[in-house]
Amino acid sequence: MERISLSNAVFEGNSNAYLLDGRETVLIDTGDWMDTTRNQLRSGLADHGVDFADVDHVFLTHWHPDHTGLAGEIQDAGGATVHAHAADAPLVRGDADAQAALEDHYKRYLDAWGVPAADQDELQRSFTAHERQGATPAVTPFEDGDTFAVGSHDLRVVHAPGHAAGLCLFEFDGGRQMVAGDALLPVYTPNVGGADVRVDQPLEKYLRTLQAVADAGYERAWPGHRDPIDDPTERAEEIVHHHEERAYRVLDALQRRGPCDVWTVSAELFGDLESIHILHGPGESYAHLDHLVRAGAVVETDGEYRPADGVAEKLHERSDDRWPLAF
Repeated sequence: MERISLSNAVFEGNSNAYLLDGRETVLIDTGDWMDTTRNQLRSGLADHGVDFADVDHVFLTHWHPDHTGLAGEIQDAGGATVHAHAADAPLVRGDADAQAALEDHYKRYLDAWGVPAADQDELQRSFTAHERQGATPAVTPFEDGDTFAVGSHDLRVVHAPGHAAGLCLFEFDGGRQMVAGDALLPVYTPNVGGADVRVDQPLEKYLRTLQAVADAGYERAWPGHRDPIDDPTERAEEIVHHHEERAYRVLDALQRRGPCDVWTVSAELFGDLESIHILHGPGESYAHLDHLVRAGAVVETDGEYRPADGVAEKLHERSDDRWPLAF
């Protein structure tokens, strides 16, 4: 498998596409639709004697445009079959109803979180500036557990929701390695709550994904951004600890500020936000607040949150600045 590193105009850290060659030519993720990315992908494929028209299959880890932006163009060039999880397939193929439903989710959540109108306007300008361009593909959906004999590999789909509803890992090498998409990243932690507002109970789903990764004992993970991860179990456990630290900070903010909305908690965690982070900051805050409400540690009333009775004492007793998260 060959990793092709691609620039990313929208998010932090270069994106990755992965080339698997053999009887059939397979590409996992494509990067975004920008000219720079297109040129980099063409050059990276050419280094291995491959052009867009030679690709037989494109497998997408999830629907986000920095992973799917060139899928339609590649399909148009040579008829490649584009595969995505059934939960994400409508967004990948540009289904108007699916896009409208997503935008409705955005509006309802941003209002419920208390995001000011001026910040919502800035977020919308960011969306407009980075609207997906070019062809959208026809998509063949897959489900958890599906296996594909492609190239010189058997790819097994492992549904890994949290960051996105249809995010999937692709196991190969007899299950010893996997392409992780944005389920596991080497430097920063994948956003939950804002990255895909369709996901119900996003933090719980993501914690379960991390536990499944840790339990699988993969020898290497190939992430959607930056460099390979040589100890996926250790990295998954690190991210769980990160979310326990964040949960502690959420509870501490509520204890200090008194009852407050999601936007106020987001400001405590992340400060002033701009561009896409106007969605990701309160989204992550909401994911934690929602999880803590379900666990009985936080009480929500009319969009405002406060610690449940007895939490302040338990928070004071924590010497590691982490709040255990049951899932």
